[in-house]
Amino acid sequence: MRRELLFGYLLLMFGSCSVALGAYVGINIGTDLLNLPSPEQVVAILRSHQITNVRLFDADNHLLSALSDTEIEVMVSVTNEEVLRIGQSPAAAAAWVNKNIAAFVPSTNITAIAVGSEVLSTIPHAGPVLVPAMKNLHKSLVSSNLNSQVKVSTPFSMDLIPKPFPPSDSTFNSSWDSIISEVLQFLKSTNSFFMLNAYSYYGYVQSNGIFPIEYALFQPLPPVKQIVDPNTLFHYDSMFDSMVDATYNSMSALNVSVIPIIVTETGWPWAGGASERDATVENAETFNNNLIKRVLNGSGPPSQPAIPMNTFIYELFNEDKKPGPLSEQSYGVYFSNGSSVYTFSLGASDQGAVNGSGGFCVAKKGADTGSLQDGLNWACGPGQANCSAIQSGQPCYMPDTIENHASFAYNDYYQKMRSVGGTCDFGGTALLTTDDPSNGSCIFTGSTNSSISGTVTPALGPDGPPGNASPGQLPHISVLLMAAVVLLVV
Repeated sequence: MRRELLFGYLLLMFGSCSVALGAYVGINIGTDLLNLPSPEQVVAILRSHQITNVRLFDADNHLLSALSDTEIEVMVSVTNEEVLRIGQSPAAAAAWVNKNIAAFVPSTNITAIAVGSEVLSTIPHAGPVLVPAMKNLHKSLVSSNLNSQVKVSTPFSMDLIPKPFPPSDSTFNSSWDSIISEVLQFLKSTNSFFMLNAYSYYGYVQSNGIFPIEYALFQPLPPVKQIVDPNTLFHYDSMFDSMVDATYNSMSALNVSVIPIIVTETGWPWAGGASERDATVENAETFNNNLIKRVLNGSGPPSQPAIPMNTFIYELFNEDKKPGPLSEQSYGVYFSNGSSVYTFSLGASDQGAVNGSGGFCVAKKGADTGSLQDGLNWACGPGQANCSAIQSGQPCYMPDTIENHASFAYNDYYQKMRSVGGTCDFGGTALLTTDDPSNGSCIFTGSTNSSISGTVTPALGPDGPPGNASPGQLPHISVLLMAAVVLLVV
């Protein structure tokens, strides 16, 4: 069973701390999927999960309208296809701002424009007009008196830093020095921030085993595996911190004073092809939950500890229409109906929504019968769930199905063990729901109801990702002690 490490409790504490420190974790919203929810449904999902910051990959007017009066901070994007036109025409920039920004603020809380995405890496021929495009947009914002509220920047890829470790030696690719210097000067003069796309997943995979997986997943490293910059003697507990510091040092190498970095994209795929063995549910869950805890403690990387590493996770939904390897389609943290791919929350109270229980743990609709039976056997055996109520003649025996019995056993185990790290996984056959599955005299653990009409039905939703972790795996006591120490430190 995948470990949560008391995530709900930690997130509540870190979330409280982040209010004062100004740190936040947002999420990217891609739309390249077959069953894309309506803009209103997307906003409902955002609000139900208490997501306060989003980045759109375009300036979808329907979604911008749906986001009005929500107070959600919105970063909109100029697509790569639009960069050339806007860079070559101030009039085109003005028209874009009038249509996609001025028409929606202040009702929609737009705070930033991302000009293209990794322009120098993906469409290098547009490099010469990147800064003109940023300047044209900024001038249009000034004309509309919106430049104080809406900042302009452009997301860069870590590909522009050929040697990211050690961070103190890092520099940008010298062939782009002129344009990057212009970008940095623009950001400095407009009091904006540097946008960085930093994926620990790719950094780890491309390192070919040089770095341990724990380093990429924000997990503790034993003394013999500590990652230290030999020049500064800074200790790096995560590849994410190292990537951000490599970028700060690359800026410094161009003689530019500190410009705060916002990580506009990071994440970990939960599924991959045969050659993508590190793209797993467990790794994705571990990475994103640990990322949230790391960012919300409000501190920056070793070289800039006072600057929070505000971050946008990639991404809200799985974009199943995207080309490329399976991993490219498997970064989403929610299915299109709003249910979680794995245990995950950006809201401080999201996991305690049902009587402090973190919801009800039920069997996934359509899960493999054999896998459900294995999960049921484990829950009622080594998991020590009280399964007496699903025996013949008892209140929760009917309907006599594996799904129904597994739901009761899964939930009983989860409610009893979640406070010490028990999770709702069972080899990928379980999910969390806020819908109480109790029925008549069959009362699920954690319910405050004594009589509920209806049937005991697992929460609706698409089949979840496959899982192969053992349902009985609980966090070692040293991990729990470490979590307690972290709470005391912050």
